[in-house]
Amino acid sequence: MGNSTKRPLSRKETFFGLHFDLHPQKTDTQLGEHITENMIANLIEKVRPDFVQYDCKGHAGYTGYPTKVGWASPGIKKDSLEIWRKVTKEYGVGLFIHYSGVWDSVAVEHHPEWACVNADGTVDTNITSTFSAYIDELLIPQLKEVADAYDLDGVWVDGECWAVKPDFSEMAKTAFTNATGIKDIPVKRGDPYWLEYLAFQREQFKKYVTKYINILHAHKPGFEITSNWLYSTLVPEPVTVPIDFISGDFSPNDSVNTARLEARYIASTGMPWDLMAWGFNSGNSCGWSIKTALQLKQEASVVLAQGGGFQIYYQPTRAGWIDNWMVDIMAEVAEFCRERQAVSHKTQTVPQVAVLLSCTSLYDKADRLFGSWGAFLNPLLGVLHALLELHYSVDVMAEHKLIENLNQYPVVIIPEWHKITDELKSELLDYVRDGGQLLLVGVESASLFRD
Repeated sequence: MGNSTKRPLSRKETFFGLHFDLHPQKTDTQLGEHITENMIANLIEKVRPDFVQYDCKGHAGYTGYPTKVGWASPGIKKDSLEIWRKVTKEYGVGLFIHYSGVWDSVAVEHHPEWACVNADGTVDTNITSTFSAYIDELLIPQLKEVADAYDLDGVWVDGECWAVKPDFSEMAKTAFTNATGIKDIPVKRGDPYWLEYLAFQREQFKKYVTKYINILHAHKPGFEITSNWLYSTLVPEPVTVPIDFISGDFSPNDSVNTARLEARYIASTGMPWDLMAWGFNSGNSCGWSIKTALQLKQEASVVLAQGGGFQIYYQPTRAGWIDNWMVDIMAEVAEFCRERQAVSHKTQTVPQVAVLLSCTSLYDKADRLFGSWGAFLNPLLGVLHALLELHYSVDVMAEHKLIENLNQYPVVIIPEWHKITDELKSELLDYVRDGGQLLLVGVESASLFRD
């Protein structure tokens, strides 16, 4: 076995990791049954990850460990986290958990008063309300329990910004009225104060994440936390929530193109970050298949080139077994990444072209709280991929970061966004007067400067 005196790296320093989740179900019968210390030791020795993220609680809400707080899957045969913790600690490898936050179906089933309510008055069967007691009565106590029981290094909270919905529960409506004085609650675009209602709920989500992070940081100093995709293009705002690092799992199919965008945006935040590639994908009329090492190297290259860390997501069998042939793929990709670590990790681009991602436009047009944004991103994607095909070095920034870094770039491009902040408009005009080159793409962006 490994050297138990070695301490795991902080996520601020890690470069390569592995992610395994199963989203435990009520119907499981074999969880942990085939996990062995030798299997984990073999994986760690071959792949040499800086950290592992292992399954804890998925979107269904059942845990893969014997919780005393919530609902454990009835199919637990061995305590998987106990075995993973023992071996990772012996090798000095960090152990994080995958934990579904806002999305918790079984919690809503047992506590409908915790549920988000849809605009039509129906109770959502999967998504909890960030205004409810769910955070105090389940999420925080359960994360304290599992962090202490297994001496975990941190948590990767899933099912959050991309899952949270506009909430029309009495809790949410009352909070909005108390904060604004508005009594007529909007339910759709076109209703008075619709955008204000969405903005209020975005702030509530950030308060919810801030609350559990602050409590867990105080409870277990050094415990590192992120909320999946927070402060990526899905939430293109200034970083105000005290997450320890930014992370997200990009599309299993359109992987390279997704990573091209997300890596460039997240790198601009200045936060420690990594991106996760799915180790498997599916095609039209096909089932899931395991990606080759070559494909994963291509995906890793996009992330490494922007200075980020990289991790790969696999699903073990329901009994927790990971085949050697899968480990060999992980090891080959890990070696590829390690060979480039010294010249890639935490590096920064040479400023050449900056492209705007307008949070103002997205929040004005979309009826979601956060991304993914779908076709609303098409103007940006078209410009980005055209520039990359022409071999330009391109950075993607939201308004607040572009303002900070504007004068570093000889060229700034505004895709066809219909709205930007007044502050950015003023800064861009000064930028042009001082000799900067500003390219406006499309009628809508050009009309922003009509006056």
